[in-house]
Amino acid sequence: MAKVIVDVPAKQTDRPFDYLIPANLLGCISPGMRVVVPFGPRKVQGFVVAVETQSSFDHLREIIEPMDIEPVLNEELLYLSDWLTEHTLCYKISAFQVMLPPALKAKYEKKIKLKSRPFIHELDEAIRPFFYEKDILHWDEVLKSGQLSVFQKSTAAGKLEVLYEVKERVKKKQVKMITSLVKKEDLDRLEIKSGKQKQVLEYFADNPESIERKYLLKTLNISSSVLKSLIDKGWVEETVKEVYRDPYEDRIIQKTEPLKLTNEQSAAIGPILSSIEGEKHEVFLLYGVTGSGKTEVYLQSIQKVIAQGREGIVLVPEIALTPQMVNRFKSRFGDQVAVLHSGLSVGEKYDEWRKIQRKEVKVAVGARSAIFAPFENLGIIIIDEEHETSYKQEDNPRYHARDVAIERGKRHQCPVVLGSATPSLETFARAKKGVYKLLTLSRRMNDHNLPDVQIVDMREELRDGNRSMFSRILHEKIEERLVKKEQIVLFLNKRGHSSFVMCRDCGYVIQCPNCDISLTYHRFNQQMKCHYCGYEAMVPNVCPECGSDHIRYFGTGTQKVEEELGKIFPEARVIRMDVDTTSRKGAHEKLLTAFYEGKADILLGTQMIAKGLDFPNITLVGVLSADTMLHLPDFRSSEKTFQLLTQVSGRAGRHELAGEVVIQTYSPEHYSIELAGEQDFDKFYQREMMMRKVHQYPPFYYIALITVHHEELLKVVDTIEKITRFLHSRLSRNTLILGPVASPIPRINNKYRYQCLIKYKREPGLTQILKEILDHYGKEAHTNGLQVSIDTNPFILM
Repeated sequence: MAKVIVDVPAKQTDRPFDYLIPANLLGCISPGMRVVVPFGPRKVQGFVVAVETQSSFDHLREIIEPMDIEPVLNEELLYLSDWLTEHTLCYKISAFQVMLPPALKAKYEKKIKLKSRPFIHELDEAIRPFFYEKDILHWDEVLKSGQLSVFQKSTAAGKLEVLYEVKERVKKKQVKMITSLVKKEDLDRLEIKSGKQKQVLEYFADNPESIERKYLLKTLNISSSVLKSLIDKGWVEETVKEVYRDPYEDRIIQKTEPLKLTNEQSAAIGPILSSIEGEKHEVFLLYGVTGSGKTEVYLQSIQKVIAQGREGIVLVPEIALTPQMVNRFKSRFGDQVAVLHSGLSVGEKYDEWRKIQRKEVKVAVGARSAIFAPFENLGIIIIDEEHETSYKQEDNPRYHARDVAIERGKRHQCPVVLGSATPSLETFARAKKGVYKLLTLSRRMNDHNLPDVQIVDMREELRDGNRSMFSRILHEKIEERLVKKEQIVLFLNKRGHSSFVMCRDCGYVIQCPNCDISLTYHRFNQQMKCHYCGYEAMVPNVCPECGSDHIRYFGTGTQKVEEELGKIFPEARVIRMDVDTTSRKGAHEKLLTAFYEGKADILLGTQMIAKGLDFPNITLVGVLSADTMLHLPDFRSSEKTFQLLTQVSGRAGRHELAGEVVIQTYSPEHYSIELAGEQDFDKFYQREMMMRKVHQYPPFYYIALITVHHEELLKVVDTIEKITRFLHSRLSRNTLILGPVASPIPRINNKYRYQCLIKYKREPGLTQILKEILDHYGKEAHTNGLQVSIDTNPFILM
């Protein structure tokens, strides 16, 4: 008997169901496997969580078939799913799904079947012809027929039945191989009339190994018919071989050797190596300024782990997963590295994941979800740029990769290394308290200086009549660099061409009809787009409110900056990197390679260029809009601004040439901008901690956010008020409950959103109370669409 969690995410099904293992599958089913099981009238995918000898239920239904030959989740990941469910308040099935590559998430194919041939005469005339030649129809055919209600009536009358077939999305890549069956010495005895056929057999006489069919055709310049004749005569054979899709196969990677460590690096790596040697779980914060050589510390720590016969996981923020970062690991560890990130196709992700599962690699490098890599003998987990908010998943299960890493580190008794030049306040506070061990790299490699930073007050520029988006000083410095043939990075803290479209006569801003937020204008297709629900519209010629034709675009986007650069510096070669130019597979890499090879003078981009770039010729970084994030309704906005400005400044002067940074801002007196100019994290930490203490935010308090979504405003308000009253009655007096209030974006996708925020220090029963709320409202989600979501450690309060 097997206990199975079924792929139906609902409160009522969030528990194991017992199924009989059929006689022919006894001994083949084990925990961690996916199976197809009957559930009500349909067939669904399920995960086996245990195999037991007996059940407390009679008359069990049988497992239909296994979907795997070996478990896709190992014992530790099954345990981790319990922990995830508890900590993020998600369903068990959601925890399983998040651990697997997209290719292993099942799709369901719906079909309609005629129950029995004689029933055909009892079907309505409108649908009878569909079943003349076949018994099963695809769901698409049913929908296209326009007779859905007739099909439904016949199904209800028991003449037709609905079938759900679980479909695997995964396709293993296979190639055709050709092998010669003729020995060299037998060649002369064969009667070969065709010159081309002879050429093939002679080729194999000198190269007896099998060869991929397409390469053979190309190498010998022959047609398929030549091969077909040889196969028919039994002189060569064609077989199918499974191969991995390798996203890096066309790249030549030079092997690198470990570098000699500086005194600071040696002091920092010491405690990590002794933790690896002693198989001890400790959490380290590697706090090093930009360009101080954190990556080399990671590489040499992993080397130690591999030498022990263990494995390592390295997490890098999605946008810093540049080819450069991947190359560093591939060049040191070669084929021992699997890479997992969103730029790969579904098939490539699946193949990289299988290399880990089959124990063919020792290191996984990837973004957030790589934390679930199915290693069984972890020796180290490294999280680079640990302050990055992309490590937090914003939908179910709402986990933070750092928490998962620490939990896995405990299970495997291995160190977890968190690296950053600007650690998150929570992490730095824990390191200061001694919960984590602090390792510091205070100097850049080869003692290069940090770049000089100048902060320009754009209000002064306006007063002096400069209406350009470039301050005079930035203009001069760009000119200087172009003459010297040095490279420039210009950073813009947003995407799109202009933020919004506004009427200059009446002030009307064009909003999304489904969400309470202005539409973003995209120049390249003259469209406005909502970045929440995807709604698109063309820009109107006249104002919909007052009829004026004074419609203008406000704000500055990358496309607008690119145009401006073309006017002011026509000789400059510009590469633009933003959502629009990097959406195609491999575009990111092509653009960066072109910049590295000196094919452009200026790299202009959004967030994605702020991290991980290490190019020797960059000597100037210009930040065009430092304030964009400062004014968001989020208690972390100062921290995020400081981190981003420090990171982007760190791109300049990393090698022999000295670097300079110009930060343009309308709030030069704000401490996060002032201190980013000084690159002084410690001072920023003191100031920000004072603010957090006064306003009772993390790391002094824990927070949890409850959000209610529904299409009817009154229903939302009523529900959030009930929840808030319930919380007041159950939580201690020391806990603060803020709200209920409308969310900063009060409507998304036609659903109104209200929220309340809980701030607490010690509230032992909170998880149970939040579960009760979810359980109570979970049933309503199916009946009337009311949604209650709870984030126990929110990173975005929007």
